[in-house]
Amino acid sequence: MLLELKRIHVPPGQRVILQDITWQELSAILEDLGEHRAARIAYDRGILEIMAPLPEHEYDKEIIGDLVKALLEELDIEFRCLGSTTFKNQAMAQGIEPDQCFYIKNESKIRGKKRLDLTVDPPPDLALEIDITSRTHPNIYEALKVPELWRFDQGKLQLQRKVV
Repeated sequence: MLLELKRIHVPPGQRVILQDITWQELSAILEDLGEHRAARIAYDRGILEIMAPLPEHEYDKEIIGDLVKALLEELDIEFRCLGSTTFKNQAMAQGIEPDQCFYIKNESKIRGKKRLDLTVDPPPDLALEIDITSRTHPNIYEALKVPELWRFDQGKLQLQRKVV
């Protein structure tokens, strides 16, 4: 039996976990969900989490994202903000949509590209996650080789940086 994803409603602040999802099913689910949606996904070797953020989640994301942009502009550093772009790597069977992400050091390597492929393009230099109702997936960011992850949880901003 096939169930249309459009019939599944995930209320803000809630999440749905689907198990034993193949890469092909993930691709079909992402296509069915479309690009203009509020829900975020995390995929880790067959386990798919679909989460709908709360309004306060979006508020915190915008405030911290604006702070990063202001700092980079003040320092006159070229950057590209790609929001909650889906980053995935089939070979690793992992994918994630950060709340906000930035290309800084690698901005010139993706400049002008409409689509990114992590098998040839670098991952974002900085990913931002707001943890209000769901947990961040640092293992996915590590596997995708994202060098810096900022997590905002319970009013505290934690900066995690890998030396690359």
